[in-house]
Amino acid sequence: MSRLVIFSNRVPADGPPSGGLVVALQSTMDNRGGLWIGTEPGDEEPPDTLIPRQGETFDRLTMPLSRAEHEDYYLGYANSVLWPMLHGRVDLLDVSSGQRATYEAVNRRLAKLARPHLRDTDILWIHDYHLIPLAAALRELGVTNPIGFFLHTPFPDAGSVQALSHSDSFLRWFAAYDLVGLQTSRDVARFLDAFRSAGAAQLISGRCIRWQDEIIRVGSFPIGIDADGFRDMAEDAIRTQTPPLSSHRLMIGVDRLDYTKGIPNRLRGFQTYLRDHPAEEDRIAFVQIAPPTREDVGAYMDVRRELEQLSGEVNGEFSDIGYVPVQYIHRAVARSAISGLLRRADIALITPLNDGMNLVAKEFVAAQDPEDPGVLVLSKFAGAAEQLEGGAVLINPHDPASVADGIRKAARMPVGERRQRHEQMYDILRQSNGDWWADSYLRALEASAVIRISNLASLGQGSLGPMTSPLAAFPGKL
Repeated sequence: MSRLVIFSNRVPADGPPSGGLVVALQSTMDNRGGLWIGTEPGDEEPPDTLIPRQGETFDRLTMPLSRAEHEDYYLGYANSVLWPMLHGRVDLLDVSSGQRATYEAVNRRLAKLARPHLRDTDILWIHDYHLIPLAAALRELGVTNPIGFFLHTPFPDAGSVQALSHSDSFLRWFAAYDLVGLQTSRDVARFLDAFRSAGAAQLISGRCIRWQDEIIRVGSFPIGIDADGFRDMAEDAIRTQTPPLSSHRLMIGVDRLDYTKGIPNRLRGFQTYLRDHPAEEDRIAFVQIAPPTREDVGAYMDVRRELEQLSGEVNGEFSDIGYVPVQYIHRAVARSAISGLLRRADIALITPLNDGMNLVAKEFVAAQDPEDPGVLVLSKFAGAAEQLEGGAVLINPHDPASVADGIRKAARMPVGERRQRHEQMYDILRQSNGDWWADSYLRALEASAVIRISNLASLGQGSLGPMTSPLAAFPGKL
């Protein structure tokens, strides 16, 4: 078996996994071993080498960043330009001079330092928006290995891509990959449309496109979780957690504090629900866990202030003796503790305005008691909605009335319907878990790399040769 080399912005610490990317890949890396390479904050003059980090089942290397690199590469270009653009928030683009140059320079330096650690038989899998140009930098250094990319965020519409001053370069970065993996079929459609809108793009059967003499392959691979393992964690947590003090039904939201998650929208929707359901028997206690993230970025400061103001407003309007409608927790909570809260919750309210997948939705389903399951109220703009639409109550987070109606429907849903919906969703989670996601993507990557090598050989004879697509054999949605 070829060694798997993962590249991502951060390398996981030894211990229980946290974060969607790490949770999804931990089992794969634990089972097959390999190498995980990423970056970390460093000093003013970081060493020009990769630093080994502790790890039991697979090797880990990190590249320290200077403070200037962290400012312009991570906080700047990655999170103040690419992140809002990828989520369709081009109004929040914060472009400063030198950010893009630093972003590309960090990717080139990572490629240079990683090159001596790579073997000819390795399979390289690069993750997320921080490292999109990395494959091009590796190809320039002569790396011919299969290289795949997976984007954990949504892919934006063509108009958002064109808002970048260098949109052609952004698209060209993807041409160095053997396979671009996205979360949903909707993302694949947007990806293809972005190239069509850029001009001179030809769609080839099998979701391949020919663009500026490059062949680019793309597919949908919805990221999964270990549903059975998360259920076991939730059951263990229930046995050790103190029961909630409130006797009211519990509704929960768990998100990083990010403007893409629609947390203020859900509070406005909950406020609308409370105004329409003042009776004590309809009362719901809402716990929102929103740990801080990227607090140095202005847009995140704004959403924090808005959320604090709204939660205070709702509590001021509807609190009563023994009843506080909103409990807002602005700190990190252990994953095991969250699993217990998800198990206890009657409703999960998940309202992203635009999300690649949203694994909390899947974790809520996995955590539930199948005999008396809670109800998932889910934004139709979450990637998870594509898989779970048959079991979740889908809502429009931009419309408070839609959110309120989703809460009302969940609160009144009979147990028979709840069981039916939960069983349908849980079956999907078990069939498309994290191991399935990684295995299906890597098989597709290997097949795609074989065709690239074949076409390069044909190109050496003066012709691209006939384009036959391997994608029909791919187990993902391609």
